[in-house]
Amino acid sequence: MPFAVSMSGICKRFGAVTANDHIDLNVLSGDIHGIVGENGAGKSTLVSILYGFYTADSGTTEIAGIPYTHNTPADSIAAGIGMVHQHFMLVPNFTVLENIILGHEGYKQLSKSMDQARHMLSSLSQQYGLDVDLDAQVGDLPVSLQQRVEILKALYRDARILILDEPTGVLTPQETNQLFDILRALKKQGVTILLITHKLREIMAATDHVSVMRGGRMIAHLQTADTTPDQLAELMVGRPVQVQKQWHKANKGAAIVSVKDVQLTRSKTQNLLSDITFTVHAGEILGIAGVAGNGQSELLNILAGIIAPTAGHISYHDHHIDAGNPADPQKIKSLGVAHVPEDRHASGIVLPFTAAENAALGYEKNVSGGYGHAFLSPQSLRARCAKLMQRFDVRPADPNLKSSLFSGGNQQKLVLAREMSATPSVLLIGQPTRGVDIGAIEFIHQQLIDMRDKGCAIILVSVELDEIMSLSDRIMVMNNGRIMGLVEQATANVKDIGLLMAGVQ
Repeated sequence: MPFAVSMSGICKRFGAVTANDHIDLNVLSGDIHGIVGENGAGKSTLVSILYGFYTADSGTTEIAGIPYTHNTPADSIAAGIGMVHQHFMLVPNFTVLENIILGHEGYKQLSKSMDQARHMLSSLSQQYGLDVDLDAQVGDLPVSLQQRVEILKALYRDARILILDEPTGVLTPQETNQLFDILRALKKQGVTILLITHKLREIMAATDHVSVMRGGRMIAHLQTADTTPDQLAELMVGRPVQVQKQWHKANKGAAIVSVKDVQLTRSKTQNLLSDITFTVHAGEILGIAGVAGNGQSELLNILAGIIAPTAGHISYHDHHIDAGNPADPQKIKSLGVAHVPEDRHASGIVLPFTAAENAALGYEKNVSGGYGHAFLSPQSLRARCAKLMQRFDVRPADPNLKSSLFSGGNQQKLVLAREMSATPSVLLIGQPTRGVDIGAIEFIHQQLIDMRDKGCAIILVSVELDEIMSLSDRIMVMNNGRIMGLVEQATANVKDIGLLMAGVQ
């Protein structure tokens, strides 16, 4: 039986950068096949070539044994290839049915097209366990159901090869398990699935085979049952990597962060945060878990002084902050609080600045001996940045390079280096490993544990539940702007936290 997908000698260059270097990939029909690799390994480029976003510079592709030349996504859809993007391609104010048939109406008379589509989609929903209200407005659906709409849209177009790009980034653990059940149902019906993810646990749970990419090349093809997360990580990075940190009990000190009855109101009818109350001790990591968009970002911005609370108060040591007595980010820094923001481009770095300038941003007095930015010398900026770049493995290690020219992962490491090297008593950190390669994740996690063990109080926000589970001494779960529960590390489990994330107490 021919391979569902066979790509041979695929090469793709963007200027001087070789994204795909003679890639071979064979995917069995009716298989769930994972593709893993670090950022920049070439995964997205390869599946973008398969889906018609890019044209390969050289190499050949066969679909079910038939040579295939495609130029556009429309060509790929016609050939039975569908793709569910990381950021959904849906019209929020259209119904589910309208989104699915958009561009594939079939008849001049829209009502006839919709009747036929409704009948076909009811059959597909029942066949694959993709239950969703066809008349619901997409913008009103939770992300897990929006994802089902994307899958139904691909199946409606008769996709027999389905590409999913980082499909679990906005799902709870229970929703992730439901997605995997759907993928297994699709597999039983002969659909071939390509799963692009950086989560090795999910590769192990969902795939039959896995291919590993590194530096634009294909490194290995493995049967998933014959490998381990540690082996996959080593193949991805090129050296042994400890995927899971070994948590050890914290030596907690006094409470140095206190948050009491904090609220944030957007309008009279909408509370972004309601009744947020917790404390954090010296030598403790408090992890905040939740699906993105449930108030974690707003809470972190309040704690950093970027926005003021509508009500309630916050204390750092003995300094009190509330709506009538707000503090700006510079004041917060002066209290010994460092902040790694979730969005590095919006509030972490100034892209036109050099790495040396960004490495001192907010800490000018530390570099100038207490005199401020007017007394900064270019030599001292460069020397300090060079040390930080070496410690945090920022590449290229050029303090004079504009920050806009670094990759996203290296921009993140530059922000982390600046904030974590300031020896804060409190560290606010949002999505610390977003866009960072697995080898660097290991280093960043160790730095956080070391800071905790030296007495720093750390508030960690991450959408990566594995990261929260492996680093946190206590886990605070948020849903819809409220605290659903506080769980000790010793009693934490994925199932219970997933239910809290979904709003079930």
